[in-house]
Amino acid sequence: MRKLIYSINTTLDGCCDHTRQTGSDDILDYFAALLRDAGTLLYGRITYQLMVPFWPDVAKNRSGQTAAANGFAEAFDAVPSKVVFSRTLDSLEGARVVRGDLREEILKLKQEPGKDISAGGIDLASQLMELDLIDEYRFVVRPALVGDGRRLLEGISLPKTLQLKFVDATVLQSGSVALKYVKN
Repeated sequence: MRKLIYSINTTLDGCCDHTRQTGSDDILDYFAALLRDAGTLLYGRITYQLMVPFWPDVAKNRSGQTAAANGFAEAFDAVPSKVVFSRTLDSLEGARVVRGDLREEILKLKQEPGKDISAGGIDLASQLMELDLIDEYRFVVRPALVGDGRRLLEGISLPKTLQLKFVDATVLQSGSVALKYVKN
């Protein structure tokens, strides 16, 4: 069975708003490596529309400002399956739009053959957490405080505490810390 891996970067004060953060090459390299192990990308509409067409265009034109940006774009673009959960869209170029029952759809995806499933964003991920469908969590914590912006797990309502098992921590060159946890 394929694992569902949730990954996101955040600041020390929990900000996940990418308009309030600056990237670093080591973070892009970290997430590119995660994408190379993914067979499916899973997003909500908002996150998907932030990622596409931006990253596929960077991959096509090699227009990233750094080699790490181009490498991330290529890894993103190379993932063969992209699934978007949306209540408002009927179709998207380059992705399968799903409107059905989230639990049912994720359980079906996990049964399909292939590499693991990678999920990002906040809203869809919160729903996945509430349904206890995430198998592995990857948080990259940046050494910054931004004060405002969208927060990690903002508004999540868990029916019970999800106990996670610590697996690994890697300090990146930028001072960011990549944390890996699995579901107990």
